[in-house]
Amino acid sequence: MAERTETESRKLLGRLRDAMAGDDPGQERLNEITHLIASSMGCEVCSIYLFRDEDTLELCATEGLNPEAVHQTRMKMGEGLVGRVAKRRSVVNTPDAPQAPGFRYMPETGEEIYSSFLGVPIQRLGETLGVLVVQSKSAREFSADEIYALEVVAMVLAEMAELGAFVGEGAAMSARHSQPVLMRGTVGQEGVAEGHVWLHEPRVVVSNPIADDPVREEERLTEAVEQLRVSVDQMLNMAQGDKDQQQVIETYRMFANSKGWMRRMCEDIKSGLSAEAAVEKEQSLARARMSQSTDAYLRDRLSDLDDLSNRLLRILTGQGNDTGAEMPADPILVAKNIGPAELLEYGRSLKGIVLEGGSVGSHAAIVARALAIPLVVHSNRITNEALNGDHIMVDGEQGIVHLRPDDMVASAFREKIAMHAAAQVRYASILDLPAQAKCGTLISLNMNAGLMADLPSLGSSGAEGVGLFRTELQFLVRNQMPKRSELSALYARVLDAAGGKRVVFRTLDIGSDKVLPYMKPNDEPNPALGWRAIRVGLDKPGIMRMQLQALIRAANGRPLTVMFPFVAQFEEFRAARLEVDKTLAREQKLGHVLPEKVEVGAMLETPSLAFAPKKFFEEVEFLSIGGNDLKQFFFAADRENERVRRRYDTLNVSFLTFLQGIVQRCEDTTTHLSFCGEDAGRPVEALCFAAIGFRNLSMRPASIGPVKSLLRRCNLEEVREIINAARDRGEMSVRADVMAYVKAQHQS
Repeated sequence: MAERTETESRKLLGRLRDAMAGDDPGQERLNEITHLIASSMGCEVCSIYLFRDEDTLELCATEGLNPEAVHQTRMKMGEGLVGRVAKRRSVVNTPDAPQAPGFRYMPETGEEIYSSFLGVPIQRLGETLGVLVVQSKSAREFSADEIYALEVVAMVLAEMAELGAFVGEGAAMSARHSQPVLMRGTVGQEGVAEGHVWLHEPRVVVSNPIADDPVREEERLTEAVEQLRVSVDQMLNMAQGDKDQQQVIETYRMFANSKGWMRRMCEDIKSGLSAEAAVEKEQSLARARMSQSTDAYLRDRLSDLDDLSNRLLRILTGQGNDTGAEMPADPILVAKNIGPAELLEYGRSLKGIVLEGGSVGSHAAIVARALAIPLVVHSNRITNEALNGDHIMVDGEQGIVHLRPDDMVASAFREKIAMHAAAQVRYASILDLPAQAKCGTLISLNMNAGLMADLPSLGSSGAEGVGLFRTELQFLVRNQMPKRSELSALYARVLDAAGGKRVVFRTLDIGSDKVLPYMKPNDEPNPALGWRAIRVGLDKPGIMRMQLQALIRAANGRPLTVMFPFVAQFEEFRAARLEVDKTLAREQKLGHVLPEKVEVGAMLETPSLAFAPKKFFEEVEFLSIGGNDLKQFFFAADRENERVRRRYDTLNVSFLTFLQGIVQRCEDTTTHLSFCGEDAGRPVEALCFAAIGFRNLSMRPASIGPVKSLLRRCNLEEVREIINAARDRGEMSVRADVMAYVKAQHQS
């Protein structure tokens, strides 16, 4: 960029800073800013549009258009050239606006006499706040230097909007982080919670976006980048021997030493930005590209750059993670994402969790379920919108987050919490009663677990045992492979805590969405159908043997129940069973006490296993249906893909008929069968499973009370008749009919 352009840019930013330094109201500041930009760029028109809600832009200030159109002209996201800039988060530059694709004529503005149009998004950290526009009568295309200068100004406007410089009347000019916001996400863990925001990574606030001395700012940037490079090198030294961690840090080092990244930030500084603002400008562009990219590899790299920019901003501003703020007594954790080990450090102190990223099968979701903490994932913009201490309500039943709710929403939400609390009292009253339906059928209700912290729930929940203990959590929360002695001690404590109740230990279920931090991830086009669970165990028998030895030693003469995950073929179960027998023989030779008895079962998570030879059902000692995986394979619908995940119903007649076939095969061979997974903990689904023949269900501890309560009020024979009648009529789902029956039982 030419020195003249840099000087003009610095002059303009200096004038903007002066305009914003006074005590003028927000509207007058905006008016002055549009005048300064128009005169500086030699344009007849400059307009600023801000979002009044997430879908609607409002003209908030203008130089050159009809002043009466201010706060009257509005348009939807994607509507007109201004809406197009906002939707695509990219520049629109045209010499003939009326003929440009998507142009919308707004007669109240008087803009029909202006031909040239240049619009740039006003954005901060990937969030679009509005659009900055300049127009002129002459038909010309704006130069690259002019576009760059306007982008720099837009970035400063975004920072000043964040700091509350443009607060005025109306929704579009309301103070940021002050209005009620409703955000929709995805249910990661059910439950409801009210509390106050605790940011996992506190926001970095840039209070000085404009600087007078570019030489000093460039020096500050160079010093900070050098400090960043040193810290990255130190991280790399600490990660010696961990190839996966080294690979990530090498990417960090590549960006930290990138000449292009440094050059762009230095150009921003020469244009008048401070070092902090230059870093944040590049970070905002990276986030905007990240949100639009469909390439997973590119998204990961942009995410690495985003993380590195945050580190650099903390060095420049001195705003570390420890801000001195005190965690509220009722913390709701808000984060872009979080690992299982970090989440376990917070433990049960959290009332709820809201993640911008994450997934229903992520490590964080697994830990949240284990701790019974309501979790909402895919809550877009939450980290940009929330501040430490904000009032927040998390509806894990609906996947909804109310940030800074108004009194009416808060009152309705508290009624929902009170209903939950009343229900818990009712469930506690039947804690010691059996899950016996009106027809006399007994259903065994067990709990899922994965942490020692889960085990106290065994008595308080009314569970008869642990139907699934996820052993992979102990591998996921560590940075290196746990030792056999550590695992053996843990499993022994689990059996001690169970107090003689049956515990089903599922062997290591890794792969797909559960990748060990110290294990090289496989680049697979479809990980859910790839190298995972028992396939890993059979290909790496050393890991399986080590875990089996730990389990046998932990039992120390007590009964032991082992279950292999993701068995798709009879041969896989036989190979795994052979490993158990070999390990038992080896342990006996070593003089270790063998379990009193050993039960070996399998998870039925693929349709193929339902059609295995009869010999398989005779040899396997028990089967547990892994409902989460089985359902996604049965419906060919990825449970991590929101577009298809909700299209299929667990109570679909086809799926229930398929399950009934499995129940019948197990009855014919007297094979112990259970249903394990999220659906087992949903009362209506559990009722239908019991009606079609399941006598054992395993779920999260908090679900046992609601499931038992409903089972005790219903007659399974009547529900079975409802299911059969719906099937005979050709219905797609039995949900509506069963819900009507359940409602009638509540009223009776």
